[in-house]
This record gives sequence, C-alpha cells and structure tokens, in this order.
Amino acid sequence: MTAIDSPTLPIGAAFDRMPFTRRHVLIALALFVAFVIESWEQLALVYVSGDLGTKLGIDEAGVGLVLSAVAFGMIPGVLVWGPVADRIGRRPTAFWSLLAYGVVALASAFAPNAEVLVALRVASGLALAGVYTITFPFFLELLPTRHRGRAAVYLSIGWPIGMLAAIGASVALGDLGWHVVVVASAVAGLWAFAIRAWVPESPYWLAARGRQEEARAVLRTLGSPDAEATFTVATHRVGRPLDLFRGGLARITLVMLALNFVFNWGYWGLQTWLPTLLQERGLTLSASLGFAALSALMMIPGYVCASLLTGRFGRKRVFLVFVVAAALGGLWFATAESSFGLYAGNFVLAFFSMGAWGVWNTWNGEFYPTALRGTGYSWATAAQLVATTVAPSAVGALLANATGFTATMLVINAFMVATALLAVPLPETEGRELE
Repeated sequence: MTAIDSPTLPIGAAFDRMPFTRRHVLIALALFVAFVIESWEQLALVYVSGDLGTKLGIDEAGVGLVLSAVAFGMIPGVLVWGPVADRIGRRPTAFWSLLAYGVVALASAFAPNAEVLVALRVASGLALAGVYTITFPFFLELLPTRHRGRAAVYLSIGWPIGMLAAIGASVALGDLGWHVVVVASAVAGLWAFAIRAWVPESPYWLAARGRQEEARAVLRTLGSPDAEATFTVATHRVGRPLDLFRGGLARITLVMLALNFVFNWGYWGLQTWLPTLLQERGLTLSASLGFAALSALMMIPGYVCASLLTGRFGRKRVFLVFVVAAALGGLWFATAESSFGLYAGNFVLAFFSMGAWGVWNTWNGEFYPTALRGTGYSWATAAQLVATTVAPSAVGALLANATGFTATMLVINAFMVATALLAVPLPETEGRELE
C-alpha cells in the first residue's frame, strides 16, 4: 500500500493496536536511566552536605543555597527547553541537554569557592532542564495507548533509584569529598549517546511537522500495524506559551500549575531536610541515611502498585486515593512517639506519595496536544522547580526558628492535602489517544 492510497488516521490511532515490543523496552531503559540521573543530580549533594559546608566554610543557609542552585537554574531552563523541544524535536533536546549538563557538572567539581559552585550549579540546572522536561512527554509519545499509563509509571521508579544511588555514593565516596560525587555526576552525562542511539524521534512530533514518511518509519520500528497510514494532527501553533492560557486549556493550566507547586513543595520540603529532621528525633547521621534508603526502597512498590491500578481505575481516582493516603502517613510520621511510628508513618508516606507521583508524571503529560505538549510540561516542571527552590529555605527557616519536628512536618503535610483538592477538577485521560 502506498501513501497515496493509504487510509487517513489521527496520529494517536496508530498507537491503539500497537504491541509493546522489545524496542519499547530499550527506549524505556534509555529514558529510565536519564530519569535516574535527574534524581541523582538533585539529591547527590544533600547527603554530603556536611563535607560541603566544612570544605567551603559555609553555614546551613549557604549549604541550602548550594542545594537549591540546580533547581533555580532549571526554572528558566525548562521554560526555554519546552518550546525548543516542540520546535526542534524531543530527541535532539534530550541529547544536547544531557551532554551539556555533563560538561558543566565536570567544571563545577573544580569550583574554588561557594560562589563559583553556586553559579556553576545554576548553569548545570539550565542545561539539565531540557532532558528533565522532555523525558516523560517523549516516552508517552512512543508508547502503545493501552500500555501508556503503566509503562510511564514504571519510568518514575528512576527517582528512588537515583535517590539510592545518591545515598550509596555518599557512603562509598563521601570520605573522598563532595568533589568526587560531582565528578560521578559529570560522567553520567555521557548517557546522552545511549539516548541518541536507542530512542527514535516521536512520531507525534514528526507528523505534526509534516514529516509523514519519517513518522511511518518510526512507527514500523515500534510495531504499529497502522504505520502505512497518512496521519492527521491537532491544529495548534507550535510551542506558544500563551496558548496554554487560551480557551479550554486555560483552566487546566492554572490548576495544573498550582498542583505542581504544592505537590512538589510537600515532597521536597521533606526530602531535603529529612536527615536533619530525623537527627532531631535522636537518630545518628548514619541511621538517618539508612532511614532515607529504606524510605526510597518503599517508594518502589508504591510505583508498582500505582502502575497496576491506573490502567484499571484511571489516573484521577488512583492519584486522589494515593495522595490522601500519603497525607495520612505524613500525619502518622509527624505525631509519632516511638521508633516504630516514625518508621511506619514515613514508609506509608513514601509508598503512597511516590505512587501518586508516578501517576502524576503520566497524567500531567496528557493534558496538551503535541504542538504544546513540551511547552505545557515545561511550565508544569517550572512550577515544581519553584517549589524545589523555595521549600529547602522555607523548611530551613522553620528549623532555625526552633519550630520543631512535629510542627514542621504538619506544615509540609498541609501541602499534600492541598494537592488532593486541586486534582479534583482535572479531566481523566486513561485510555484516550494523545492529540
């Protein structure tokens, strides 16, 4: 059959009968490791912050600034890279972003003082923002419709794996100093070449740019039985941020931005200061790191459980249940009077909050058409990163003012409650074709 006499289909329909193939597994591996690297970069220095402060001669406020610098750089970075990904493609965005991150990370390992380190970590955030923004939309645009939710939630497991890698590096390399941990981050940037080799360009993006034969070629490699069709796409301007706030998209965008901010504030406010909060409850530093590692392990079955449930019950219902359960776990953790309560409450919090994040990473990428998907996800990511930047300083201020463990945790937990309330008006997307 030639393109001339082939049927005409919406590009999303080419994924309805597509099987999940070995090529999808290879794509998943490439983007999974990219997400591990993203997690690693934001958490690695948290667990060697003591050495960082000692070597650079800075106090807790200075350390907090260093820890927030990557997220600060990523805020303008994602707002630039999102529209870029909609214009030049998902694949080159992921490749050049991750490669540039590796180069800047290597330079930051040799920073002579805190000021230079902060500046270089801001620059590394600018670079990393591209792959950070596009990983999930890119993956969603390569998956069969019926497998999209489950597979994308599994991709989220890269976050606790990156967290465990950061903890492991602090234990294995911490005695060598924070510089060595940063060099390891730079080496990870070479994974950009694996992405270029294993991950094809999005057929959605190719079809939207009128590159029909290239879209068909990718669909053939993905096993689509409808690869020979002529594909139509939703008619939207490419990468125009203001279009997110027009028509029916405006309400979704405003709710989505608020939800991303409060959800990430609740998570990041806890994770950044978890070792310190635990030491306030009498745990040693080594015990605190072990606690954090166990929490990361509990995140993995949370993701798996959410993945199994989202295809059956939908994104919205699973997300709401998991966020409410996470808030209850946070309340248990905040008011625990015994070691058992401390561990059990945090494990419930970790299990359900990360399961909710897995669903949200998928759901969040399905609200917008192809022409605006990268841009929309970049604004969502920017809202998360504003929270990532603000939360460490805000929680640090609460601790500095002797607010105490329980009160600090209750403040953090309130953001989880707000997350559930904001999710209620968002539309269900399970089983729907991407536009």
